[in-house]
Amino acid sequence: MSNYILPIIIILLLIYCFVKKVNAYEHFTLGAKGSVELCINTFPYLVAIFILVELFKVSGLSVTIANFVAPVFNFIGVPKELVDFMVIRPFSGSGSIAMLKDLYVTYGPDSYISHCASVIVSATDTVFYIVAVYFSTIKIKKLKGTIPLALISCFIGSLIACFICRFI
Repeated sequence: MSNYILPIIIILLLIYCFVKKVNAYEHFTLGAKGSVELCINTFPYLVAIFILVELFKVSGLSVTIANFVAPVFNFIGVPKELVDFMVIRPFSGSGSIAMLKDLYVTYGPDSYISHCASVIVSATDTVFYIVAVYFSTIKIKKLKGTIPLALISCFIGSLIACFICRFI
């Protein structure tokens, strides 16, 4: 059934356009043109974020930060194994998913650490990627408190995720 959903949606859209006398092809090409412009405008920001994330990991700064905050996180109840994961999560979605896979392999998918990491992925997002994409699109340069508030939200979401996983 799921194989037919997309063709059904396309057919329904074409029928709707025919009934409303809308030139579907013209609107489709306008949308495609807009998406190309969006890609060109956001590309430099995305490249900068990807380079910075890779430098952050390769330089060892993520491990240094993780080792520095591990005692505090341990006291709160966040396993030490998740500290590096929580530091990478706001920077890189694909990097955190790769780390999640490694946590599954190392500790097993049913372990407390894997449960916490899975809920953290669901409760948080890649702050810097989102800011780079969305704010570059709408041409806002002054972010004010956006990034600090988003990072605090990710941190609180991670803590709550581990707290909830303790009781599940």
